[in-house]
Amino acid sequence: MSLATLDRQRGCLMGLAVGDALGAAVEFQPPGSFKLVEDYRDGGPHRLAPGEWTDDTSMALALADSIGEAGWDLNDQATRYLQWFREGKYSVTGSCFDIGIATREALARFESSYDAQSSGSREIRSSGNGSIMRLAPVPIHFLNLFPDNIAKLADRAAESSLPTHGSPLCVDACRYMALILAGLMQGIDRDVVLSPDWKPLAELRSQQELAPEIAEIAEGSFRQLSPPQIVGSGYVVKSMEAALWAFHDAGDFREAVLKAVNLGNDSDTTGAICSQFAGAFWGESGIPHSWRTGLAKPEMLEEALSSILS
Repeated sequence: MSLATLDRQRGCLMGLAVGDALGAAVEFQPPGSFKLVEDYRDGGPHRLAPGEWTDDTSMALALADSIGEAGWDLNDQATRYLQWFREGKYSVTGSCFDIGIATREALARFESSYDAQSSGSREIRSSGNGSIMRLAPVPIHFLNLFPDNIAKLADRAAESSLPTHGSPLCVDACRYMALILAGLMQGIDRDVVLSPDWKPLAELRSQQELAPEIAEIAEGSFRQLSPPQIVGSGYVVKSMEAALWAFHDAGDFREAVLKAVNLGNDSDTTGAICSQFAGAFWGESGIPHSWRTGLAKPEMLEEALSSILS
């Protein structure tokens, strides 16, 4: 592994946490109702300190921990999500203070069934962004599958959604996002990776066609829209569209992530998704130094990186 590739792998996960922490203070606030985010700030619905992160990062840490300790085991992943939910493990504050409705319901089902393959709702109405917000550990760990085994990479990404989000839209969003992240981490140019004509995308779609809503994003819908059509929504389709809109033409990591979080509403998650793309492209070295050093509990992030990079 080259140092440049490692920098982009680290950037993908560290970026997730940075975007999450930047958006936390304005979560649930509509665009235009708050002073634009330019740096970490305290407050928000969870009254966090500057640099503290939310459920997006906590679930990514749980996923990374599972991959590092148990290999690939969906029941183990769901068990660690439960440890976060019930006990506050992986939380920046030591307690679970933020959890999506679909995730809460899915983990309750898992407690009863111990079957993570079926605990996430398959219903379209449950197509939230909770599985793409935490996805980074999957393409980071399985980066060696790209480009020679795209099918397995996509399968791992799809499976990672099932414990909490079984909707076809969520599953296909994970498949597409993992492919994009892998391409970026391997150093492929952003415009190439986001092109609807990219060869690996054609291969992904030949194995199993994407849901129409996700296929539209892959065709470049985010390039044609702007706010208020672009929104910081909890709906997986609009969430990914917003993240790619913020990322696709930004000049640097800072510009991309601030465009994302300043959409408001589900700002922490829009930021977390966008900054996975941005971190995978510009690398950890492209994240502003003050944002990297200002993150809370850096040792937890380093432990997660050790788990998935080993």
